[in-house]
Amino acid sequence: MSAIDINAVARQSGVPASTLRYYEERGLIASIGRRGLKRVFAPGILERLALIALGRQAGFSLDEIAAMFDARGMAVIDRDMLRAKADELDLLIRRLAAMRDGLRHAADCPAPQHMECPTFQRIVRAAASGALSRRAQPIKLPR
Repeated sequence: MSAIDINAVARQSGVPASTLRYYEERGLIASIGRRGLKRVFAPGILERLALIALGRQAGFSLDEIAAMFDARGMAVIDRDMLRAKADELDLLIRRLAAMRDGLRHAADCPAPQHMECPTFQRIVRAAASGALSRRAQPIKLPR
């Protein structure tokens, strides 16, 4: 397979040309030359973009993703970094599950007003304390 111009890469990958240029600027991808005014990429660019997309979907920053490639562009993924991200995702899943359960309780709560429900009050206090988010500063609620 021969070199692919930026428009074809954008069309085949679903990644806008502007994002491809940005990724190149950040060192995540590299063009191999130009065909007229258009950048061209090696055929392996689509696989690399798929790895970048996977990293983004897993919550890695662009800097973290860039560190997953060596100078030749080969994937060299740190397994400890993967474990750490999996641990982060476990925490996020627990937070989201707690929020989901709280919303379901609030929707089905038999109390006439939500603030009369002890369970809902615990949820509000948990949110104010920062227990349901990554927020560093808790909110001071009146007692």
